[in-house]
Amino acid sequence: MHKYIFNSRDVAAYFKYFSVPSYLEVSYMQYIFNIGNKILAEPLTRDFEHFKNEVFRELYFLWANGFEGERSDISAMTADGQLALICDQECLNLESYMKLICLHLIFSSNLPYINLNFTGMMYQLGLKCEVSLYEENVRKVMESLRLVAYDTFGHAFDLGLGIPDELLRISLNEEFKAGLINRDFRESLKNEQLKWLAELKEKSLKVFGSIPARRKSSAGRKSSGSVTGAKYSDTAAQMPSNIVQPKGAPSSGNRK
Repeated sequence: MHKYIFNSRDVAAYFKYFSVPSYLEVSYMQYIFNIGNKILAEPLTRDFEHFKNEVFRELYFLWANGFEGERSDISAMTADGQLALICDQECLNLESYMKLICLHLIFSSNLPYINLNFTGMMYQLGLKCEVSLYEENVRKVMESLRLVAYDTFGHAFDLGLGIPDELLRISLNEEFKAGLINRDFRESLKNEQLKWLAELKEKSLKVFGSIPARRKSSAGRKSSGSVTGAKYSDTAAQMPSNIVQPKGAPSSGNRK
């Protein structure tokens, strides 16, 4: 079995497709770099700065190619004329999409599986090959990316028996999952975010200074009800009694 090794464009495409915030990109890179050649191509595992620069270069390529998020055309993830490494050339989009799914399962240790319907994906990815070729390529890419399928009840599903028109649970195989170090990646990300916020706060204080706390003062303040009540009572007290007229009674001045 050919085990696929990810490259810098795969990592950059993951950042774009799953909208990883720019201030967390280096943290993601550091995590996958620490795993090493179990995931990354050997030249990328020798020096972190080199790997980081390669990913940033590919991010620019994807941006220029219109690959900007989950609604992007998957075909924009590859350059014109690029050859498929796992699938047949007609199923290049399937290969690209499944790379993103595999990386998402690697980065998301708290995510045990992803639900996929392979039958529907054929049309969503714009594949126009024969169904038999597509099903063969699904088996190829699953095996190469070290992914396994389960049915909705959690039982292992043999894709060699055919591709069902229903949701399957796609997960990393147990051997591959066991070889990944530091699976508490979300916790380290949380610490990284807190660190970033602390640095941002410190920079803000240097630029704007501290904001003095507002003091609460109750002296001289009256409720609106008491003020309004006093105003109307004063008006009533000042009103002359001779112009006050009982309701319904005619004024004496109008009698003839």
